[in-house]
Amino acid sequence: MSKSILIIGACGQIGTELTLKLREINGTDSVIASDIHEGSDELMKSGPFEFVNAMNFENILSIVQKYSISDVYLMAAMLSATGEKFPDKAWELNMNSLFNVLNLAKAGKIKKVFWPSSIAVFGPTTPKENTPQKTVMEPTTVYGISKQAGERWCEYYFDKYGVDVRSIRYPGIISWKANPGGGTTDYAIEIYHKALLNGNYTSFLNKNSKLPMMYIDDAIEATINIMEAEKEKIKIRSSYNLTGMSFTPEEVSAEIKKTVPNFTISYNPDFRQQIADSWPKSIDDSEAREDWGWNHKIDLEKMSEIMLENLSLKYIV
Repeated sequence: MSKSILIIGACGQIGTELTLKLREINGTDSVIASDIHEGSDELMKSGPFEFVNAMNFENILSIVQKYSISDVYLMAAMLSATGEKFPDKAWELNMNSLFNVLNLAKAGKIKKVFWPSSIAVFGPTTPKENTPQKTVMEPTTVYGISKQAGERWCEYYFDKYGVDVRSIRYPGIISWKANPGGGTTDYAIEIYHKALLNGNYTSFLNKNSKLPMMYIDDAIEATINIMEAEKEKIKIRSSYNLTGMSFTPEEVSAEIKKTVPNFTISYNPDFRQQIADSWPKSIDDSEAREDWGWNHKIDLEKMSEIMLENLSLKYIV
């Protein structure tokens, strides 16, 4: 059966590449990109685009009706570091956009919803190593609080109204195409740019800050795979743990030096250090692997090769 897909927040780091991949799979006209502002040239030229305010229910409904949308990927959000600067706005965007989409599904206007959660749902009292699927959650950021609340609402809408909502807890997502979006794991993108541009980087996290990460290709594959999985296989309707690798700034720096031998790194932790300290160091995502066949493909070494190879085409090395 043919699908018509709407991506809300299509111009962000994940949204951009998700849109392009879904268009490759489903056909250009079957995937409607939308955001409150225009995206990259590649995105804008790749297919239909609509301006959408994720907090405006009638705005979303009009697009859903215009294109007979069946599946919605809600990628719009204010991330952890930016959210701490604008907590009221972060809460409003992150929660109201989710309610808008869940209520559309509840009313039968759409059939399936993807909504991303995050490792930000965990807090300082959560076990740090191999963080289990079900564990203590006491998030300390407005982003984490909104994602934890969102998980509960997703499960509620599934249990009470039968809404087919699917979610994964993204770790830090790394890509070379889109700029960082205001998250605590952004250093792991910035460091590659600075290595090629300046030969040095000042990290806003300390050298031993180990965090779960994932290369964008794995994140996109996981996102599409969970949406394509048979309904019976999705046994968790809050959000699935997901990870690809875990590393520290010191470890990624050492990997970069294999290609850029003179690269140097220094450390000047800021407010994001406290956020990072509250998050897990590694994730147990065995339930995602068992339920719907999740399996990452890219490790730190391979990711570094991809990042440096592609970014070197943008910069004079």
